[in-house]
Amino acid sequence: MRLPIVRILWLVASGVALPGVSRGAALDAEALARAAAYSAECRGQSLLVQRAGRTICEQYAKGSPASQAHKIYSGTKAFWGLAALAAVAEGWLDLDERVALTLPEWAGDPKKSRVTVRALLDFSSGLEPGFFLHAGSISDRNRLALALPMVAAPGQRFLYGPGAMQVFHEVLRRKLAARRESPTRYLERRVLAPLGLGPQRYLSDRRGNPLLATGWQLTAREWARIGRAALDGGAPVLRRGALKTGSRGSAANPAYALGWWNNRAAPGGREFDIEDMLDRDWPRQDWRGAVLCREAPSDLLACIGSGYQRLYVIPSLDLVVVRQGAGGRFSDGRFLRLLLDR
Repeated sequence: MRLPIVRILWLVASGVALPGVSRGAALDAEALARAAAYSAECRGQSLLVQRAGRTICEQYAKGSPASQAHKIYSGTKAFWGLAALAAVAEGWLDLDERVALTLPEWAGDPKKSRVTVRALLDFSSGLEPGFFLHAGSISDRNRLALALPMVAAPGQRFLYGPGAMQVFHEVLRRKLAARRESPTRYLERRVLAPLGLGPQRYLSDRRGNPLLATGWQLTAREWARIGRAALDGGAPVLRRGALKTGSRGSAANPAYALGWWNNRAAPGGREFDIEDMLDRDWPRQDWRGAVLCREAPSDLLACIGSGYQRLYVIPSLDLVVVRQGAGGRFSDGRFLRLLLDR
């Protein structure tokens, strides 16, 4: 079903169409319209494009108003990554510290004792993914996550799943206990409030531990706020540039860190469907040279949620794009080529 374009502002209205894109140039209006049409054809529910802080395209499916929140699935992870960087900025967390310093029950394990906070957040810890932790009937996710086995040595494999994130929550919980603050309250005060967002849908277990890997529901405009923060290097949550310094990928998957996928291997690299790769059992996943789009700028960042929920940020173009969908096949590479007229 094709979706009506509710608003395409500035470019289409003025008839501006500039081939090629630089930071100061406008996007090509026809390319923008083609990208919007492609998103709609792929069961898109919303499309929001912001350039230099101005909305230049805003599209919603029939019956899906701008005020309707949609599940962002793994887009949730980036907010907790920002909370980690806020804690680093305050000096009470170090991404390269071993988590066994906070979790003494891991100190005696030859593999778990080597895991760092960064390895938890970039899914290179070696910990079993623990997909069963997504279930809503669990009484204590953190306890079960701490007991997950190591299936690889730290740093060797990208193991994407909720287990590592729940261990990170336990690290936060214990560190914040001395400050008499919960991780959720810290997130709300230190990250969400500066972004103009309030409490979220946390999918807490019976002990009150939120599910960090997924669960949030946001409108396109709300999700774009963390995109703007990424564009501004972390501001207003962090000092400008702090997000960039904390977002390097791992040897196991250079294209992922702190909830964000990157395009650093462009213009070379291997372009494939990230969600298809994640659906494979981890021994069959191959992240060598992964890119979202070979023709897109190498500074492209993206939050990726199941069902082709996407938040793209391109600092060199001063561009934030939110795309939310209701299933259906969608290609990051094709969409970005259409949008950027490449």
